[in-house]
Amino acid sequence: MRPCDPAFQHGVVVGFDGSLSSERALAYAVGMARRSQCGLVIVHVANRLPATVWAGCEPPVFVDLPDHRTEILGLELACADFLAGVPWILVERGGDICHEIEEVGREYAADAIVVGSTHGLLGKLFGSVSGRLARRANRPVIVIP
Repeated sequence: MRPCDPAFQHGVVVGFDGSLSSERALAYAVGMARRSQCGLVIVHVANRLPATVWAGCEPPVFVDLPDHRTEILGLELACADFLAGVPWILVERGGDICHEIEEVGREYAADAIVVGSTHGLLGKLFGSVSGRLARRANRPVIVIP
């Protein structure tokens, strides 16, 4: 278990990637944290894009490419007026989105996890993050359309 700031224990965890759906989830989570007078843990799961390298008949090698989107999101959030008055932190993780958001929720003993709904072909093919999270999380999951 990773060390976390105790000031954010029993707060609201929200998945955020800058998409319209995640912006709506963030707005809802901010209101929820404000009404509950608790901290907000904003989670960005960085894209670790696998770069496939073929070496003859050997299986592919996956190389993690860094994602600098978290830094950009952090700067945008720092300037966001709607976050004023709500204590918040931005947590970056890498890996499976569903697993990492759930893990942060567990580490912070979150009262709830808020995520935006997934639209598009990938969500239909592989199952949406929100759907998988709602099925497997051990705490309430609120899915914002």
